[in-house]
Amino acid sequence: MNILITGARGQLGRTFMDLSRGSDNRFIFTDITGDGDVVALDATNAEEVRKVVEVNDVDVIINCAGYTDVNRAEDDEDMARRINAFLPEVLAAAAKEADATLIHISTDYVFDGNSSVPYVETDKPAPLGAYARTKLEGEQVVMESGCRYLIIRTAWLYSCYGKNFFKTMESLTSERPSVNVVMDQVGTPTYAQDLAEAILHVIDNDHLDKTGIYHYTDEGVCSWYDFAAAICRGFGYLCDVRPCRTEDFPSKVRRPSYSVLDKSLFKTTFGCEIPHWEDSLAIAVADYMKMMSNK
Repeated sequence: MNILITGARGQLGRTFMDLSRGSDNRFIFTDITGDGDVVALDATNAEEVRKVVEVNDVDVIINCAGYTDVNRAEDDEDMARRINAFLPEVLAAAAKEADATLIHISTDYVFDGNSSVPYVETDKPAPLGAYARTKLEGEQVVMESGCRYLIIRTAWLYSCYGKNFFKTMESLTSERPSVNVVMDQVGTPTYAQDLAEAILHVIDNDHLDKTGIYHYTDEGVCSWYDFAAAICRGFGYLCDVRPCRTEDFPSKVRRPSYSVLDKSLFKTTFGCEIPHWEDSLAIAVADYMKMMSNK
């Protein structure tokens, strides 16, 4: 398979880069700027995307690009929409023309968090802010494009790369005697490597014809406080991680208080086992420590 990755410099894109080594698939990694193994590509430019897809005889496009700064999106919704909605529209058009499959990454934020049971794919979206609205728009344009697609909603994504909660808490709990973390927002941490491996499982087992929306996170449920405390313990730090409420951190953005996604459809459709978030966190801690020791 010839697989085109957009957003190759992001945490999921860089994870795919790690997993590509030794793979039987051929990967074309792209981002807005290029160098080394990354090809420069403005994925909002329809002609550029069409040419790259055609020249490389692309079978699968995995869209890892996204405007993910939830706070900034409130003041920059036009740019968030360009990346989160217009860009996937361009990719979907190119996929349709090339008879390729688009795998588009979306988010738990399309829901308002008012549920008390895990969200299934058919639950009605109710975005709370600009980031969430533009991500939902991205889903809609992909579904309306006529291309073959898989939309995968995930949540609380973290890795050893880029900016994310895992790395922030590693840094803070290593430096401070105490940190306060919200306990009233609940979801599931998802190690980027688990998500990337699940997507490659779908591709390698010829499931690309199973068009639709799917939910994928690691297994289990916790609060941000629980996750932060587990990160601190995992690294062996002595920081006192203290629970607090969302209201203690005033923000212009309303975040879902309950973001648990039901993965049953993904597991039954693709025959994929999903690890528990605590098991994956232990692996992430070991991976990060190894990475830092090699610097």
